Amino acid sequence: MPATTEISRRFRTRSFLWVVLCWGLGSSAQQAVTGGPAQSSASDSKIEELQRTVSELQAQLAELKTQMTTMAASMAAAKAGSAQSSSLPSHTVADIEMPGGGTTEAAAQEQGQPPASNSLVLTQEDRGILDYLKGATTNVMVDAYYSYNFNDPVGRVNVLRAYDVSSNAVSLNQAVVMFERAADPTADRRWGTRLDLQFGQATATLQGSPSNEHRPDIYRNIFQAYGTYVFPVGNGLNVDFGKWASSLGYEGNYTKDQMNYSRAYWFNFLPFYHMGFRVKYQVNNKFGLNYWLVNGTNQTEPNNGFKDEMFGFVLTPNKQVAWTMNYYFGQENPDATSTTDCPPVPVQPGLCFAPLTPTPQGKLHIFDSYVNWQATPKWTFALEGDYVVERMWATSGPGRNSAPAHTWGGAGYIEYQLSPKTYLAGRTEYLSDNGSFFTAGLFSKVTEALKEFTVTYTYNVADGLQLKTEYRYDWSNQPVFLTNQKDVFSKDQSTATLGMIWWFGRKQGAW
Repeated sequence: MPATTEISRRFRTRSFLWVVLCWGLGSSAQQAVTGGPAQSSASDSKIEELQRTVSELQAQLAELKTQMTTMAASMAAAKAGSAQSSSLPSHTVADIEMPGGGTTEAAAQEQGQPPASNSLVLTQEDRGILDYLKGATTNVMVDAYYSYNFNDPVGRVNVLRAYDVSSNAVSLNQAVVMFERAADPTADRRWGTRLDLQFGQATATLQGSPSNEHRPDIYRNIFQAYGTYVFPVGNGLNVDFGKWASSLGYEGNYTKDQMNYSRAYWFNFLPFYHMGFRVKYQVNNKFGLNYWLVNGTNQTEPNNGFKDEMFGFVLTPNKQVAWTMNYYFGQENPDATSTTDCPPVPVQPGLCFAPLTPTPQGKLHIFDSYVNWQATPKWTFALEGDYVVERMWATSGPGRNSAPAHTWGGAGYIEYQLSPKTYLAGRTEYLSDNGSFFTAGLFSKVTEALKEFTVTYTYNVADGLQLKTEYRYDWSNQPVFLTNQKDVFSKDQSTATLGMIWWFGRKQGAW
């Protein structure tokens, strides 16, 4: 408000002159009393001149005060009008102090204008809604891509891929809607919820199959759905119940948070999700413990009565390094098979089962470890190592081959920030697959060594729009990759991919 400021400055200047003149007037009067006749005559002349000047200043000050009062009243009236047409609070003139005391709001009231207000009056219901929305987020993501396989494979299929499964096609990888209201004990809210709904090609990869769980279609589009409660134990015991994305392996589901567009073999091989309890306890700011009790790997509904477990920890010795170690123990083989010959016993709705005799009770063991190192603000390194072994039968016997299938290997990652919006990342990995543990169902049982190298350029166009361009080369010691001829396989394949990811929502950081 420049006009108000200028008037106030002029008012203060003239007030200061008034004080000086009054002081001078008093001094002149004193000299007139103590001096001689000549001095008295000169002093009388000066006094008359000072009195005229004071009268002029008084008139100017009165005029300035009138202008200030009029301007304050106009501003208060304008504020009252805008408050009726807008629900957002704005600055008011109520706190402008007038020279000589008082405020502009008081001056406005003297002019018969309504007082200004610098805040909204909220009902208790309004405040409750705002508090709820403050802790809740609604987020949307669209992930699409175009990939070209230089083998020109039959059916345009990129084999052994988790997400970029189609060649020479514009494809919708994922369309996601995610709702979250996280627990926040510091705000006296110990409970929270999260729901991720997913659609697109990735759901076919992520969300089970009839061979793994009996009714996958019921849960196919529910990527995550769990509730959280933080018990007041020590630093807080965080317990989740429901379905959540597995944290076995370095890579995750949402492309915007990954170094590369395509996913590693290990992401494709390790579990995608679990259903059950998840417990986390942060011992201190450097060491946290994890424990799971779940139905199984990629099983929303269990296919046997055994409950799998996971024990792990996360060590962060400093802000640059985070090391995760996991051990998973389970039993994944079903103890019953579906049948159309329904016995007269209670069964799950729409399903009938016949028990398997003998029941395969072989166990699954997963040893998973990965470390992330932020070496500098621009350089990031990561390393993952895995060993997985499983038996069909717990013991040998007639018709029981208890020889284990096992897979081992790892992956290395590197990322360099070229500019505030661009990144260059590379990945290389090795997977030793004994007995087609990883490629089971695609090829006959062979022992093979899979390798791949990927380089990805990421450009963050804006906050909520990301482009990834990628070249990937896969090769094996066995001919397992499709070609343009039926039943003719190659030992390698090369792909080029352009990925485009859009998202918006109030959730910050990785999803």
